[in-house]
Amino acid sequence: MTIVVGYPPEGRERAALNLAAMLAGSAGDDMVVCTVVPAPWFPSPARIDAEYQAYLDDVAQRALDRARADLPADVSVTFSVHRARSAPSGLLEVAEQHDATLIVLGSASAGVFGRIAFGSVTDRLLHSSEYPLALATRGFRRGSGGRVTRVTVAYGGSEQADDLVVAAGVVAARMGATLRLAALAVQPAPPTTTRFRVEQDEVVADWAAGMEAAAQKAIQQAKDLQPAPSPLEVVIGYGEDWDEALDDIEWRDGDVLAVGSSTVGPAARVFLGSRAGKIVRHSPVPVVVVPRAAAKELADQ
Repeated sequence: MTIVVGYPPEGRERAALNLAAMLAGSAGDDMVVCTVVPAPWFPSPARIDAEYQAYLDDVAQRALDRARADLPADVSVTFSVHRARSAPSGLLEVAEQHDATLIVLGSASAGVFGRIAFGSVTDRLLHSSEYPLALATRGFRRGSGGRVTRVTVAYGGSEQADDLVVAAGVVAARMGATLRLAALAVQPAPPTTTRFRVEQDEVVADWAAGMEAAAQKAIQQAKDLQPAPSPLEVVIGYGEDWDEALDDIEWRDGDVLAVGSSTVGPAARVFLGSRAGKIVRHSPVPVVVVPRAAAKELADQ
């Protein structure tokens, strides 16, 4: 199996390389590091286009030389310069050529360190990719072990979420990682009246109890897998905003968060809903966004 890494020709994207190396090393997959350059238009009699293409190829090769120097020696990797009308379409073409299981991307350079920020390429693919997308936090580095040790599923209690749990369980077992379900209770601070606070606390407690019960049923499906990831656990993060709710959960090196596509978008492609988008942007660990169809197919198998 193959993981495709999008490597921009103009910058140094170590975070995406580190994440791809961790994922590939854990799953035993190959890597393709790809730099996309603009495809040529109609040839010019003055050969200006040819000179420009040669310049772009040289920039791309220098970028891949930097990537080659940054990658650890324990991963199987090839390097590719691909011509396309746009970087998103080019990465999708390369993923199709290699029958990829995953596309790995970094964060925008203007983002907060340790969090995920969408650049133009990521934003486009988050609304169009038929392949799962792995997004590195800005500045991400592999831990000392260099492997995925725990997969956490952002759990919402729906049937689609159950498919994602089973799919994540399959991948976690294959990597030798544990599986965890995380539900997030985001509740802004209520007015200062005591009565309203008590009522709101009761609502949140009822929601948490229902979510815990649903998550335990989903966990049971993962327990039936052969092999099954172990141990399996359920956690709930509480906070007045998404950042606080995610930080209420314990995270460590080797963690990856799995998020499913919105039920509003097409099943076969990634379509990030508003809730999932907030989770991704505030996640302190790398995130894998999985199209509903891909999760269902793996769960059905």
